[in-house]
Parts: sequence; C-alpha cells; structure tokens
Amino acid sequence: MHLSENEGIEGNTFVVTGGLGFVGSALCLDLLRRGARRVRSFDLKPTSPWSHDLKNHGVQCIQGDLVNKNDVVKALQGVDCVFHLASYGMSGKEMLQLGRVDGVNINGTCHVLEACLELGITRLVYVSTYNVVFGGKEIVNGNEALNYFPIDDHVDPYGRSKAIAEQLVLKYNGRPFKENNGKRLYTCAVRPAAIYGPGEERHLPRIVSLTKLGLVPFKIGAPSVKTDWVYVDNLVLAIILASMGLLDDIPGKEGCPVAAGQAYFISDGNDPFIEFCSCRNSSDGALYI
Repeated sequence: MHLSENEGIEGNTFVVTGGLGFVGSALCLDLLRRGARRVRSFDLKPTSPWSHDLKNHGVQCIQGDLVNKNDVVKALQGVDCVFHLASYGMSGKEMLQLGRVDGVNINGTCHVLEACLELGITRLVYVSTYNVVFGGKEIVNGNEALNYFPIDDHVDPYGRSKAIAEQLVLKYNGRPFKENNGKRLYTCAVRPAAIYGPGEERHLPRIVSLTKLGLVPFKIGAPSVKTDWVYVDNLVLAIILASMGLLDDIPGKEGCPVAAGQAYFISDGNDPFIEFCSCRNSSDGALYI
C-alpha cells in the first residue's frame, strides 16, 4: 500500500484538541502546510505562546472545555478527522486535582468519542502516553504487546486516567455511526514518552537550568537505564501517519484501515541515553535519564 505524503489531509477539515499547546500547535501548522482545507484548535486556554502564529496561518482557535459536551460537539461540527491531544494533570499542582484529571482525561475523551459517532467523523487519533503500560517497574525490550499496567497500581492519577481513556478509544474502534449509514468510526492511539524541541518548556529547559546551577547532584537509574524521547517534528509526523492508517477508502484495502484499533509507541529511534554533568559536582556527578 503506497500513499502520498498528504493522503487524507488535502482538502479535509481537522480538529486538534489541545491545539494551543507545544505539540498541538506544531500539528496544526503541519496540517495546513500539507494542504488541509481547515484546521481548528480546540483548547481551554484563550491564548498561548503559539496562538498568534496559529491565527496568522489561518488556524481557527476555539476556546472550550472537554468536560462540556456541548463545547465538544460545536467544535467538531463538519470535521473529517480529530486529533485528541488535550489532557490534564501530567505534572505540578494539577496532579492533585483528582476530579479535574478524571473529568478531562476520561469524561472529556468520552465526549469526543460520542461526538464523533453523532457527527459521522470517521477518524480519531488519540495521543496517549507510555505510562499506560509503565508504572515504575522495569521493562526490557517492551513493545505494543505489553499488557496495560494494572489500573489500581498506578501511582498517579494522570497515568491511570490516560490508561482508561486509551482503552475506551480503542474499544470504540469500528463502531457504526448513530445514523446507521454503513460508515464507522476508526480509532488508534500513539504513545510518546518525553517530548523535546524548540519551545518545549516542561522537561529539558528545567533540567538543564538546574544542572547549570549545580542543583542536580544525583542520578536517576544506572547508566545502563534508557528511556525513549521523541523530537516534536517526529511525533507530529507519527500522528499524521497514524491518521493515514485510519483511511478506509484505499484501493484494494477498502474498509480495512491498517491502524484501526492499534496503539503505537513513538520515539526517535536513536540511543536515548542523555547525561547532564554539573561543573560544581564531582566527575561522577551526572544525571542519567
């Protein structure tokens, strides 16, 4: 099966939930670059460091809340494909707001799924996390065949809620639309780990600044421990390829989307070992990630 690099994008309309964020904004702009007819950013925030650039490129920025189904349905009207990136409670004080975490990550995802069925949207790509299978226990050479980490054993509400939401998304795969016109909703999930790139504010800038100040005199794991990181452009490409894998009108493959019901780990595919050394520490004063 050979697809053009913009298959299923040119001339279509898309919604990106969490579209004002670091990854969401990059995805919105890449969709327009690939010939999308219209791109909507659906986000709780009215503005972000990327909102001015998005509006200048023609992205329609819609403010709304995932926990309000009316907001979701309004944003998804007339859409061909949904990229569901929005989530809550990954870090900081947000982690303590348990009700909000579940409300956004679980109930909000249910609202997106139900809106897709009601409005006849055929493709939904869910941006999940590797935490759906990882809960602090060592994984060696893990792949997509791994079982979900037990829900009750998750140490934080974010990982637990994302695991529940991903399973909901994949269970909705193949469901017929409510108007029973013979068409179906196809879904898949991508599972990035830590994301980096220009404008990223959550991980690397904080680690590097603390290391320069000599405030990171410890190691996380042994030097042999590795975790996958992914560059933002690589993640955006993976998300777009996932949407192509949900197309059900490919000649010879009609009705059999290759990515339907699947989950994929996403990484750069390079040696992810990163070492930060502080000049104020001893030669062994490194941070292993």
